[in-house]
Amino acid sequence: MIKTNAMRLLDAKKVHNVPHEYDAEITDGCAVADTLGEPRERVFKTLVTESGKGEYLVFVVPVCHELDLKAAARAADVKSVAMIKQKELEPLTGYVHGGCSPVGMKKHFRTFIDESAEAYDTIFVSAGRRGIQMEVSPRELAAFCTAVFAPIATLTTKAEV
Repeated sequence: MIKTNAMRLLDAKKVHNVPHEYDAEITDGCAVADTLGEPRERVFKTLVTESGKGEYLVFVVPVCHELDLKAAARAADVKSVAMIKQKELEPLTGYVHGGCSPVGMKKHFRTFIDESAEAYDTIFVSAGRRGIQMEVSPRELAAFCTAVFAPIATLTTKAEV
């Protein structure tokens, strides 16, 4: 098993994490959860946005949900947020689309985790590379990332498939 930078950073702070590999060609979050045999509600994706004032913000939501942009703006106490363009992701965070982790970005950005994560002992987030998820305590992840739990996700029709 390859150790990613995100996993090494958590290990250095004694944050328990368990890697789970899957086919890196699978890019749909719902399919990743299904492949791992985990409930879709426990597998999270990391989304990067920009506020109307140019502040970058990170949101972690269940893979089969969408980020509620209005709720996200409320949580961050900003007027508005918009998703960044995919081509901006790697230069900004160091991560590629499909492998973006809330741990180990080039810079620290304010981070918010959907409050649904608090219902679980562990959740799955990207380990910073396509094909590897890491299982981690949502509370320990939040502490590491100085993240805030907030109601930021909305269910999509895709989740009902």
